Amino acid sequence: MTILVLMGVSGCGKSTVAGVLAGRLHWPFAEGDELHPATNVAKMAAGHPLDDEDRWSWLGRIREWIDAREAAGESGIVTCSALKRRYRDVLRDGEVVFVHLHGTREQLLARLTARQGHFMPATLLDSQLAALEPPGDDERAITIDIGPPAAVQAATILDKLGLD
Repeated sequence: MTILVLMGVSGCGKSTVAGVLAGRLHWPFAEGDELHPATNVAKMAAGHPLDDEDRWSWLGRIREWIDAREAAGESGIVTCSALKRRYRDVLRDGEVVFVHLHGTREQLLARLTARQGHFMPATLLDSQLAALEPPGDDERAITIDIGPPAAVQAATILDKLGLD
């Protein structure tokens, strides 16, 4: 059993790559954005970054989703920015592998600017980049470049984790 947490700043492609992986692996998939309390969504939509206090209940909901998969003996995939190590500590256990989707500010800004219908405005990118603490060498994580197409990123993830 494995739980993949696709992480990174807004616009890195977490949902797209997770969808490709879920389709290839036939694993349950949860969109972390859908687990945000309405107050968080409203705050971000208004152009205000979340603070630690805003994130704890959201991380708790993601942890509950992970716990439910583990209780059922299922692997799964969930998206979560997981920007800081202390956030990942809430999600971390022996089954969780973090997949950090990493790109340049320019790549991310181009994606956010082109994206429509999402509550997260491009103006919050710099606050997310400032908050990002990439996974350390002591964390169970891999880093994937967002440059290639989502299918190629997914194939790289499957290969690196021996899941294909």
